[in-house]
Amino acid sequence: MNKGIQLVLLTALISGISIFVNSFAVKPLDATVFTFLKNLVVGLFLFSLIVLFKEFNYLKQLTKKNFLQLIAVGFVGGSIPFVLFFNALKSTTSINSAFIHKSMFLFVTVLAVIFLKEKINAKFIVGALLLFASVFLLFGLKITSFASADLMILIAVLFWSIENTYSKHLMNSIKPNAVAFGRMFFGSLFILIYILFSGKTSFLFSLTLENFFWIGITSLFLLGYVLTWYNGLSKIPASTAVSILLLGLPITALLNFFFKSSPLVPMQLLGYFFMFAGLLLIISKEKHFFFLKKFFSVRND
Repeated sequence: MNKGIQLVLLTALISGISIFVNSFAVKPLDATVFTFLKNLVVGLFLFSLIVLFKEFNYLKQLTKKNFLQLIAVGFVGGSIPFVLFFNALKSTTSINSAFIHKSMFLFVTVLAVIFLKEKINAKFIVGALLLFASVFLLFGLKITSFASADLMILIAVLFWSIENTYSKHLMNSIKPNAVAFGRMFFGSLFILIYILFSGKTSFLFSLTLENFFWIGITSLFLLGYVLTWYNGLSKIPASTAVSILLLGLPITALLNFFFKSSPLVPMQLLGYFFMFAGLLLIISKEKHFFFLKKFFSVRND
């Protein structure tokens, strides 16, 4: 199996578990402060790993232009969307926010085709339609209640889509771990600036041992996420990678089912079926999946 696909599958697994864990961790803390602390810890972890694996000299060899590019990744993907997203969650429905967020694969695909010149075939198009249908079945969208908060989430998703596409482009010349470091470390600094100007600094000085515990646990998940995601993204098309990430949804649903007694309704099961079918179609276009190709004979144009 393609190593990039293996890494992104692992990212989806980490994401599914992480979302479940974060539902407990974020409750006692202001969401923006919680995100800042996680991003900062992961940024420092990544820097430590770079030093540990003797890649610090590589960082020193990066040009001023490269550092500006990494700062841009942190600004576009590691700060603005987080602030927009978590502030919007206070004013919108969970259905709308989930639907808009999980539709990100569509935006990344469009951007990847336009700016990265990625090629998509008939299988991918059918698979993407199945994925969109699965997201709609799982969440739906209440158009009548679409408000300014939903627009904020949409803007956040667009920022993340741009960042993923731009990061994929940068990894032609910058190592994935360095891109991940730029996203997390510089992103956390921009969030800190927002915290300072929004009057939330008091939250930074009222942390408890329980808060530190949850920050530590969730930071480890986030570290695993960014390491597997950026290294996987560097090896496979961005459109394929972001589609595979949707597998985190059923993982979170199963954890909620077993630990929170959240029922799985028939419509959800149909949505997950569509999701798996769509992902099989998308992944089957990779040359390493000969055993899947015989099941999907959609002709490429």
